[in-house]
Amino acid sequence: MQIGMVGLGKMGANMVRRPIKQGHECFVFDMNPQATHDLQADGAKACGSLPELVQRMSKPRAVWIMVPAGYPTEETILGLSDFMEPGDAVIDGGNSYFKDDIRHATILKTKGIHFVDCGTSGGVWGLERGYCLMIGGDKGVVTRLDPIFKSLAPGPGVIPRTPGRDSLGGTAEDGYIHCGPVGSGHFVKMIHNGIEYGIMQAYAEGFDILRNANSEQLPANMRYSLDLADIGEVWRRGSVVGSWLLDLATEALTKDGNLDQFTGYVHDSGEGRWTVQAALEEAVPAEVLSAALYTRFRSRQNHTFGEKLLSAMRMQFGGHVEMKSGE
Repeated sequence: MQIGMVGLGKMGANMVRRPIKQGHECFVFDMNPQATHDLQADGAKACGSLPELVQRMSKPRAVWIMVPAGYPTEETILGLSDFMEPGDAVIDGGNSYFKDDIRHATILKTKGIHFVDCGTSGGVWGLERGYCLMIGGDKGVVTRLDPIFKSLAPGPGVIPRTPGRDSLGGTAEDGYIHCGPVGSGHFVKMIHNGIEYGIMQAYAEGFDILRNANSEQLPANMRYSLDLADIGEVWRRGSVVGSWLLDLATEALTKDGNLDQFTGYVHDSGEGRWTVQAALEEAVPAEVLSAALYTRFRSRQNHTFGEKLLSAMRMQFGGHVEMKSGE
């Protein structure tokens, strides 16, 4: 199957390499010509512009957008709509706001172009591990694009089957699902990222307490000098708090127990804010997720060791470079 990819950054480029390895034909474009050129060695068809990418693909076309949310996504969707034709499909795989998806789908529908939103989780590890995909859009077009989603998803791997799933069927065990109508994929991914904030905050606070167990404010006989890397390692093996985020936190602590390369300035991508906003609109209490978001705001004023660990985890799973104050 053919797929076009616009945006060849730290995730987009690897998302091209996986389908190519499975025999799909990929046409690629990026504002940085070098990024486009680099993927030719992996078998991608490099294109110098959006019109060229569209013209070289067979109908019905499917073009995946992997650019930053907001104006870059808006500009790319509107640009593609000038060259694509009825029956073609645009897939937004970035971290767009689900309400924007509904608006984008409405714009494209007037031209007969399908719109699919796809929440994509996997970060810089996706090439090796695969990408967990949460998809929104009309069932017919999502079904037509299934070979592409399947090539990007991790597959069942060695994860034990959840008891009771035997008769349920579907694609969830392969690491991708059709969530529902337009917007639902990014809505599910938005909540996924909100939960991620809370889990990361719990690890950060816990390890901060462990690190300060030898504080001079404590009685001498109640001070403990603890090896955080060892604690993370032992928790990875059989503990109920084990997770991939714990794996990444432990890796960071093993490399540098003091996390000296991090200041503790913790950025937020926007999806944590949208999750809290959704909770407000639905009148759902979300104390943990709200507190985790507000902690990131406060981290830009003064920093704790826990916030250094938050930065370290973001670097580990997503390649997110720590921003400097004022950026």
